[in-house]
Amino acid sequence: MRDHSSDAFKYLSLTLNAKVYDVCKQTELHVAPRLSLDTGNRCLLKREDQQPVNSFKLRGAYNRIVHLSKEERAKGIVACSAGNHAQGVAYAASHLGISAKIFMPTITPQIKVEAVRSFAKGHSEVVLIGDSYDEAYAAAMACVDEEGRVLVHPFNDALVIAGQGTIGQEILAQTTQEQVDVVFCCVGGGGLAAGVGMFLKAVKPNIKVVGVEAADAACMTESLAAGKIVELPTVGLFADGAAVRKVGDETFRLCQMAVDEMVTVSTDEICAAIKSGFIDTRVVLEPAGALAVAGMVKYAKTHKVTGQTFVATCSGANIDFDRLRYVSERADKSETLISVEIPERAGAFIDLYRKIYPRNVTEFSYRISGEPAMILMSFQATSDDDKAEVLEQLRGAGYQPTDLSSNELAKTHCRHLVGGRAPDRMTTEEVLFRFEFPERPGSLLSFLKALPEEFNVSLFHYRSHGADVGRVLVALQVPAKQRASLREYLDFLTSKGFTWREETQNDVYPHFLLEALDPTRSGAGRSRPKRPPPLTL
Repeated sequence: MRDHSSDAFKYLSLTLNAKVYDVCKQTELHVAPRLSLDTGNRCLLKREDQQPVNSFKLRGAYNRIVHLSKEERAKGIVACSAGNHAQGVAYAASHLGISAKIFMPTITPQIKVEAVRSFAKGHSEVVLIGDSYDEAYAAAMACVDEEGRVLVHPFNDALVIAGQGTIGQEILAQTTQEQVDVVFCCVGGGGLAAGVGMFLKAVKPNIKVVGVEAADAACMTESLAAGKIVELPTVGLFADGAAVRKVGDETFRLCQMAVDEMVTVSTDEICAAIKSGFIDTRVVLEPAGALAVAGMVKYAKTHKVTGQTFVATCSGANIDFDRLRYVSERADKSETLISVEIPERAGAFIDLYRKIYPRNVTEFSYRISGEPAMILMSFQATSDDDKAEVLEQLRGAGYQPTDLSSNELAKTHCRHLVGGRAPDRMTTEEVLFRFEFPERPGSLLSFLKALPEEFNVSLFHYRSHGADVGRVLVALQVPAKQRASLREYLDFLTSKGFTWREETQNDVYPHFLLEALDPTRSGAGRSRPKRPPPLTL
């Protein structure tokens, strides 16, 4: 087994000698009373949103740049980022008077581009290029080869990692009078968890270090489980600040030594963490910035621990205001989404409501469509036990509710659809897909233009959520002989940065979408439509 003592000494020394405080501040370790009450543990929030660029990324970027030699400074620097790292590099380059080229994908929201330019003060040039981070990174590396500039990597660099490690140093300095049990770090490329983890393990190895990733971008989780670096084919874009397909080789190596456990959290759990962070701090964290908070809540619940002291790194607060409506919609942990059938008669809704009262009904979707009526509704329960009690009462009264609280198709699309009679030509050759793509002008048009003319579109739903990602739900009538063409179409969309998931076998599909759209497909004596096998067997 490899002796890790040399690595521990190296990173301890690098962190203790990191030069971050020329531009960074020691951020507050904020007591979170509501989170403490909810989890049964003492919860502290390390407020990296208080940095000049509203994220921890300035620490690592500045520490890397300030250590450049005179010759390297003369050559200038180059970086690639879609957000916080770019702001950190621009701020550091301006402070040190160094020329910087910062490559950003063309899909980067304008608010982030303008933020980088505002910090640049004439020292940094922002280059918008490529439709993805990978394309922008390739352009940055070409710049390194052509101009000789020095690359400032967002995470896979010893000095960057050590700069982030100063957060761990501050946590210990701010908790000298108490024992910290667990420190939670968001994980994208792994620089924060590696830096904080290596410092804590060198100084107080009894402190547990937990990395937190979005469930749809869990590259470190999969890599640590496999014992080797795993590159994800696609990643979810909601927690865009941590949406990394492949972690760094150095950060992976260090996390193998320093991270005790990984936790993955859903989009709903991230949104709930943003809400919890706001309640305790009155600051709106960005999705990636709230990852550690979400992981802390899930860890306490999963491990059933109480009475411990937790620290969550609130890593950033650079959120687009338009995303808040989506966050708010998904943040209510008390809301339960269900589908249920009721008789198509006057008074049926009030009869259903009486089984739920006095809980508040927050959503109710219905359109007259024949017997029985298909209902999509949400109610607020006070606890998991209360929710189970409501569902049991409904079943006892002869209803057959389907709990859709964890069904992404239902929550993202179906809740916004109102039923109506489907055309007679709807057949069993229909397949259903969810698509996600970077939300930018022209994306939806490109998506529509790429649809093959031979596929009949039998359902289409798109709704802008004010987020960085667009979502489309499409049903296509695709005869078996055209399945190869469908595969080609899907591969083409993947190459253009679209991600997709087939939902043909989703339980909510025939129950709600088809039966609600076509009342002749439901009811006594009527069989449900036979669904085709999924394309992605």
